[in-house]
Amino acid sequence: MPTMKTTRRKFLKNTAIGAAAPMILSSSILGRAGAVSPSERITLACIGVGGMGTGNLRSFLQDERVQVVAVCDVDSNHRRNAAKLAGLKDSDVYTDFREIVERADIDTVMIATPDHWHSLITTAIAKSGKDMYCEKPLAASIQEGRFVSDLIKKKGRILQCGTWRRSGIHTRKACELVRNGYIGDLKSIEVGVPGKFAIRGGYTGLEKPESVPPELDYTMWLGPNKDAPYTASRCHFNFRWVNDYAPGYITDWGAHFLDVSQWGHGSDLSTPIEVSAHHVLRRDKGLYDAPESFDIDYLYADGVRMKMFSTVDTSKWGIKFIGSEGWVFTENEKLLTSPKSLLRIRLKDSDTRLYVSNNHHRNFIDCVKSRNDTAAPVETAHRSASCCHIGTVSAALGRGLEYDPKTETFPGDEEANRFLMRPMKRPWKLEA
Repeated sequence: MPTMKTTRRKFLKNTAIGAAAPMILSSSILGRAGAVSPSERITLACIGVGGMGTGNLRSFLQDERVQVVAVCDVDSNHRRNAAKLAGLKDSDVYTDFREIVERADIDTVMIATPDHWHSLITTAIAKSGKDMYCEKPLAASIQEGRFVSDLIKKKGRILQCGTWRRSGIHTRKACELVRNGYIGDLKSIEVGVPGKFAIRGGYTGLEKPESVPPELDYTMWLGPNKDAPYTASRCHFNFRWVNDYAPGYITDWGAHFLDVSQWGHGSDLSTPIEVSAHHVLRRDKGLYDAPESFDIDYLYADGVRMKMFSTVDTSKWGIKFIGSEGWVFTENEKLLTSPKSLLRIRLKDSDTRLYVSNNHHRNFIDCVKSRNDTAAPVETAHRSASCCHIGTVSAALGRGLEYDPKTETFPGDEEANRFLMRPMKRPWKLEA
């Protein structure tokens, strides 16, 4: 196991004391001139360094308070590229995330694996006393998310979910306009998501099984999921469209957009109480069997209705809050209102102000140091993901469902409750 990094104190003791000639150290080593000394940096390991993981890695490398000390991925190509980007030696590069868990010199971990790994890895990281930045959705099922949320709170760990729109000024302003009644009484929410899979690599999902390439530990990639023949069309980015790993856009985009809906509605600690999926279309053959298009209707306890619908009209991708006196539409850098005068509103001192974060990755490090909640903390992330999961269950069963946000079950519905937890292949299991 790699040894702990030398601190500035040890460095000075071992090299400067007793030296025959004076040693000149840079201001960055000493922590002067606004720089952060190595001994004061937050050490970070990255698990899952493919597309999204590499993007997160780059963001953390730009934070002067962070020192990336290890990377882990089941694909050696991903590992090699990430290690080069972070300037790491071979001994700091891993295939098995459990080796990251065992390192005592790591403070924080970034997790950007496929969804079916999230709960197991976040649990292991929390038990080892580390904080984490985990990609969305928090977990692959409702009971996994509940387990993760409870454990992280019990262990006193910091978690930032990758629902980064909460760190966007336009998202925050839209939600503040809604929460403070500037569109009147909130009546409904419309959530538009893409209506066609963005499959990478030219795959069709009809590819035949093939030999596992030498760079991939496919057994570890599958992890807790059932065994399945290898094909390149199954792995990496395209796992999103395979229902065994993720339910398509219901979580891929829904995890982002329903999170914004929850924020604007003021339901960070709850969920809708009814859900009904309609017009659910899947490909009639092949590997990509997750819902590709759908309408999912939700009802909150206060009577507000929400619809998530798939569309190829990109102008409708986003979240529209509709009130009795106007509406607000937001997505990333876009903020539209009716009437347009809403854009000029400045909040009063008495108005509700929402959490301010202008950079999702830096906010995580801020909270690691302060021990305050992040912009997208674990319980909030769990509830937003639960909105996706109850939609998935309704789509799978082809009927409407009642849901109890307090018990996090479908009351009296044994068939639906079987979806609350995804089965895990031995020896993998969630343990506190």
